[in-house]
Amino acid sequence: MDNTLNNTPNANRIHIAIFGRRNVGKSSIINRLASQDISIVSDILGTTTDPVYKSIEIKGLGACVIVDTAGFDDIDTELGQLRVNKTKKIIAKTDIAILVLDGSDIENNNFDFEKKWIKYLEDANTPIIIAINKIDLIDKNDNTKASQIENILDKKTICISAKNNDNIKELIDLIIISLKTDDELSIVGHLINENDVVMLVMPQDIQAPKGRLILPQVQTIRDLLDNKAIIISSTFDKIEQSLSALKNPPKLIITDSQIFKEVENIKPEGSLLTSFSVLFARYKGDEKVYKNGACFIDNLKENDSILIAESCSHLPLDGDIARIKLPKMLKNKIGQNINIDIVSGNNFPDNLTPYKLIIHCGGCMATRKAILSRIKSAQKQNVAITNYGMAIAKLTNTFYV
Repeated sequence: MDNTLNNTPNANRIHIAIFGRRNVGKSSIINRLASQDISIVSDILGTTTDPVYKSIEIKGLGACVIVDTAGFDDIDTELGQLRVNKTKKIIAKTDIAILVLDGSDIENNNFDFEKKWIKYLEDANTPIIIAINKIDLIDKNDNTKASQIENILDKKTICISAKNNDNIKELIDLIIISLKTDDELSIVGHLINENDVVMLVMPQDIQAPKGRLILPQVQTIRDLLDNKAIIISSTFDKIEQSLSALKNPPKLIITDSQIFKEVENIKPEGSLLTSFSVLFARYKGDEKVYKNGACFIDNLKENDSILIAESCSHLPLDGDIARIKLPKMLKNKIGQNINIDIVSGNNFPDNLTPYKLIIHCGGCMATRKAILSRIKSAQKQNVAITNYGMAIAKLTNTFYV
């Protein structure tokens, strides 16, 4: 099972994971980066078992999650192999990897493990920093070790000492440089301009959390503010009164996917329509792949199997979209004998071949890297994949942007 979507409160933070053999100093580096003792440091092999997460702020990067992992050479026992498998799962949501080597023990290292894990990370399109730790134990005049490793692994390296805090600032600077990008996605920036009026239709039903908005709504509002839009919010039963309060129709209406068709039926002709889930198809996943997956619904037949996947775990309530609404829509469209499995949180199957289609949630509680990893897994196994909003739009014949 896929265990890459835990630690959901940090879903929108940059994830920095530390990989390496046992006792190379991964936990000590974690503690230096976090400026506090959050990982247990010991000379005993296999001290770190389950991944350890720490939310921190790094100047120049902002909110981050640092992940400490078990040594990837812990394969001597069945339990150790389970630890390594869990470490491998972390790659799916790692934004940047720091692969640590023990600089004091280079002569005894054939680098087979490191080469294999570099390949894993490269296959996942994960930036890699090679950190040679324990340089406090190396002859200060020996400048050959770093160049030797760079030649063997074909990667640039940085020499550090977690014990003495040597070059930790330089390591942070390298992380910042490696993660700098000019193409940070906006949730709605591709649809609106400054001063456009945007209406949010947000039904506060039994599934809405008491006293607060759901995460996609909050993130969308923040993104609209960043794009200097003018925002008006409404529940579904107050749409007409909200529209009448405006001098002109809104440029864009964003609604909950569950009432997509109802909003389309009453929206002004000149207003564009989309849903939070459709916006998150682009923001967290792959919009083109999801659109193709939604079109695949027309190819489904009785007795086909569909997987409905949620990225978080929650207590289902009456009218739950994954367990009640989507299955009802699918059976009305395809037939009552369609087979539907539902998974949540970490329980995304490794083997997807039993399914003709995967319908994923918007992914608000997962990192984009983790959602893209699931999409990639579906593509490798030739299984169509879409998300809630696009599936509902297809099933209800709703037009959206």
